[in-house]
Amino acid sequence: MATIVTVADAYPGVDAELLKKACHGWGTDEKAVISIIAHRNATQRKLIREAYKDMYGEDLVKRLEHELSGDLERAVYRWNLDPADRDAVLANVALRKEHRDHRVIIELSCTLSPEELFDVKRAYQCRYKRSLEEDIASHTSDDLRKLLVGLVSIHRYQGNEVNLKLANSESSILSNAIKEKSFNHEEILRIITTRSKPQLMATLNHYKDQHGCNMTKHLKDDATNEYTETLRTTIRCMSDPIKYFEKVIRNAIKNGGTNEDALTRVIVTRAEKDLKIIMDQYHKRNSVPLDQAVAKETSGHYKRFLLALLGKDE
Repeated sequence: MATIVTVADAYPGVDAELLKKACHGWGTDEKAVISIIAHRNATQRKLIREAYKDMYGEDLVKRLEHELSGDLERAVYRWNLDPADRDAVLANVALRKEHRDHRVIIELSCTLSPEELFDVKRAYQCRYKRSLEEDIASHTSDDLRKLLVGLVSIHRYQGNEVNLKLANSESSILSNAIKEKSFNHEEILRIITTRSKPQLMATLNHYKDQHGCNMTKHLKDDATNEYTETLRTTIRCMSDPIKYFEKVIRNAIKNGGTNEDALTRVIVTRAEKDLKIIMDQYHKRNSVPLDQAVAKETSGHYKRFLLALLGKDE
């Protein structure tokens, strides 16, 4: 369930004019900007961008990028992009960072439909004149490269059919490879990167029934290895995206400093999808409403924008 509260009868031309006024003069009216864009869905935001371009001859995204700064600027910039283009930007930034964040690639491959992932890869090529696969390959190596490139290259079958005999067989394959500490076994890579999600879930559930614990627990034996940790993250994200994203947020705002990049990513990308369910999971897990936790760990207009996307205007 989405969290943003939209205005059904909003007019793109009127919104474009109000945004122009908010950016006019010496100072930017951040409250006015937030009051508009945080309450428009992806289709409405696209119409506003088109109206702004027609009326004023400039790109609204670039104008807001120029007018805003810091965490607010990055959050607003990503929110205003088309979803596929936004995911392409997130992937590129994650690969270029000094400490690369492979979770972004995992999230795209595990939570998007094959058609949505294809749109992201097309947007990536259009924006950066390179394929997502080649950039992943150039920034990774060995088993990690095989896993991440495999995840974004495959067009997973979307049907709900499950072959229980196959699930039993492949569960045994996974079990044998893990017993031998062969975490990079080609059969593990094949099963994780190619099977449909229902088929893979059946295999992982059979593994849990056999061993009394999830496969990810056995992968902890090699937790210091980047490839193994990425494999664990992939399985967690594929198995239960809600719990996965709740943990990303929890880690982003826990005591000791806020990871604004991760916090912004989850809120911006899930606000029109399942953020309400993630918020419920966060409250259940931490006994604190997510909006209260975000308000405590952020400040200023950045806080106001995130709370608006959470459906909790100040």
